[in-house]
Amino acid sequence: MERNTQFVGQSTAFLDSVERASRAAPMGRPVLVIGERGTGKELIAERLHQLSRRWQEPFITLNCAALPETLIEAELFGHEQGAFTGATKARAGRFEEADKGTLFLDELATLSMGAQERLLRAVEYGEVTRIGSSRPVKVDVRIVAATNEDLPRMADEGRFRADLLDRLSFEVITLPPLRVREGDIRVLSDYFGRRMAAELHWDAWPGFSEAAMAGLEDYQWPGNVRELRNVIERAVYRWGDWEEPIAHVVFDPFDSPWKPALLPRAETAKADAAPNPAASARNLDQVSDLKAAVDAHEKAILEQALARHRFNQRQTAKALGLSYDQLRHAMKKHGLSERNGD
Repeated sequence: MERNTQFVGQSTAFLDSVERASRAAPMGRPVLVIGERGTGKELIAERLHQLSRRWQEPFITLNCAALPETLIEAELFGHEQGAFTGATKARAGRFEEADKGTLFLDELATLSMGAQERLLRAVEYGEVTRIGSSRPVKVDVRIVAATNEDLPRMADEGRFRADLLDRLSFEVITLPPLRVREGDIRVLSDYFGRRMAAELHWDAWPGFSEAAMAGLEDYQWPGNVRELRNVIERAVYRWGDWEEPIAHVVFDPFDSPWKPALLPRAETAKADAAPNPAASARNLDQVSDLKAAVDAHEKAILEQALARHRFNQRQTAKALGLSYDQLRHAMKKHGLSERNGD
């Protein structure tokens, strides 16, 4: 989601997270924002900055995963001319750029141990030293960091400095995934849909059919709000008829009957080989329990169909020519309901 996108949602879990960020904003202490991809971690970081006393000062962002380990320290702390190959002139780092303001470190868990050690010193003493220099520079920076990793577990395993984690975790805001934000899928779908309809200059907003909305609410949204936005905008522009409710939603834009099939080498060899009727007959000859064999085949079909449709039960039922209740009955029969998150 791009910056300056307003917060949209009404679920208690979502509003509690926003309220916690609002209360922490004036404190000026470090904050960790935890959440799955697409849950809006950068939006929370911006809120922490905008509601703080630093709101008129710089808000500097660095994605720690976007740079190789050899450059991340130079990017954070700056470097002097000639400090390393390619350093043709001195450059201030993100800490100096964010002086008096807020530095947002996204994907914090990807920092190397060396960068973590220097970050700890910057947080503890409020000073940074450019690479190639021996003179520290005083900075006044508020740190907001984000990750989708379990930092306490990483610290226990020795992959993240426990003392740095202690310094950064004055407040920890954990954002709820979209799948647990009760009622927000409908609200967000309407919001993104109306916005896309306006971009397409539709005369009215028809909304979604009940079947389409049921599919949206059944989906697990591994990409959370970012994924929802893409799905909604794609559905609106492909529909192209503002007089009828949108009845078709595509969750996977790569899904196509003509997409290339990447088979394991052994399966590729099988696919290239000529059919062997005698071998098939031998396999059938080995069946000693017809009911068990049929049940196993039915279960395999269900598992494959569910995986193909990303465990969306309504789409799976439609693909198999079953009603929703028939699919649920078959899943229960084969013990698949619990496995697939129901």
